[in-house]
Amino acid sequence: MKRDLRQWRRLANVVVMFALLLVFTRTAAAQGEQPEVNALDTVWVLVGAFLVFFMQAGFGFLEAGFVRSKNVVNIMAENFMDTTIATLGFIFFGFGLMFGTGNAFFGKEWFFLRGIPEVFPGTTLPTYAFFFFQFAFCAAGGAIASGMMAERTNFKADMLYSIVTSSLIYPVFGHWVWGGGWLAQLGYVDFAGSSVVHIVGACIGLAGTLMLGKRRDKVFGPSIRGHSIPLAALGTFILWFGWFGFNPASVLSAEPFKISHVVITTDFAATTGAISAIFLSYYFTRKWDVSMAFNGALGGLVAITGGALFVTPMSALVIGAIAGGIAYFGVQLMEKLRIDDPVGAFPVHGMNGMFGILAVGIWGTDGLGLLSGGGFTQLGIQALGIVACIAWAFPMAMGLFYLTKRTIGLRVSPEVEATGLDFPQHGLESYPEFDGIELRGIQVRDWGVDVPAPAPAADRGQLLAGAGD
Repeated sequence: MKRDLRQWRRLANVVVMFALLLVFTRTAAAQGEQPEVNALDTVWVLVGAFLVFFMQAGFGFLEAGFVRSKNVVNIMAENFMDTTIATLGFIFFGFGLMFGTGNAFFGKEWFFLRGIPEVFPGTTLPTYAFFFFQFAFCAAGGAIASGMMAERTNFKADMLYSIVTSSLIYPVFGHWVWGGGWLAQLGYVDFAGSSVVHIVGACIGLAGTLMLGKRRDKVFGPSIRGHSIPLAALGTFILWFGWFGFNPASVLSAEPFKISHVVITTDFAATTGAISAIFLSYYFTRKWDVSMAFNGALGGLVAITGGALFVTPMSALVIGAIAGGIAYFGVQLMEKLRIDDPVGAFPVHGMNGMFGILAVGIWGTDGLGLLSGGGFTQLGIQALGIVACIAWAFPMAMGLFYLTKRTIGLRVSPEVEATGLDFPQHGLESYPEFDGIELRGIQVRDWGVDVPAPAPAADRGQLLAGAGD
């Protein structure tokens, strides 16, 4: 009996050992089938994502400097909440629509991040790292639109367009370009987002500002000056710094020669963009307008984004110089067209986004561009991509803002706009210590100046409008 029990135990041990060996072998085989994750690539792309994320602060400070003091809380709130709301939109629907397997027009999987692989296909990155990098790009698109619609937009409308942008408008076009969609299949090139981020964001902003109309105290010709050039300068430097994540990390690996090349082309284009714009300002006005230099640098950055890996450093200098001119003359054109763009966002992001896409087909190396023997084929594909981007983003945004206007309201009341959006919409003021001028009381005290008689009620709106300048 005991001998029988020992035999059964030996048999059981053999079975258990065999089962464990089988499980281990299958697990090892499954792990071997997984693409290899590269730690250095992952860290580099995540650092780039952190820089792109920090660009939201750049957009906030730039736009805050270019609006009046009575609307600074509002513009900062828009940029801050755009970041948070875009996160949810991209988690729920945007990432799946943009990168999930589907058809030539949109993805059909990975909604709510369900079913995503551990390693993103075609890369050496964990999918979570790739997701965060792409989310940061998505949030930047919404920030572009907020500047164009500044000083008159209902905050509820801001939050609504943020969720629609991040969950639908941005990711669908992104799928066409970066998700294996029909433009990618044609050979369309947008390295880091001249169209995917910047033209899309500019189209949404243009639709919004056209639906809103001009600010009530806007007179075309002389512009309404922003309240703080130092804030605008800080925002510009943060954006320039963040672009060293935006473009170089789009290589999606820590390949040293590629990322070094992209860093140089990115910086060169920003440099000549700023120089071009400020010299044009001096030539036409005899003033060294540093605000134009800010927009010129950003225009150069937008323009180089589409082909930073595919143009030479010397070509980047030329692209940046042209982009600075586009930024300068674009601002004048918007004034002539009577389109109220408080921060000059459409010339910087829209016009230079289009130029940046075409620049790939002109200056692209190794037979990609016209000047390297590529002919007009690539240039034609690039032009088609621009048309497709505008044809998708602009009508979608117009429909969204029309529905918003008819439901929750797109624009604040004249009284709120005159007072400034900060206190009525947010209950806060950016500079409460400077209460020598009380916007709601129209009273001056302790400034050593004569206090005028209180304005009649009928004229008070006009006085309020001037108090925040």
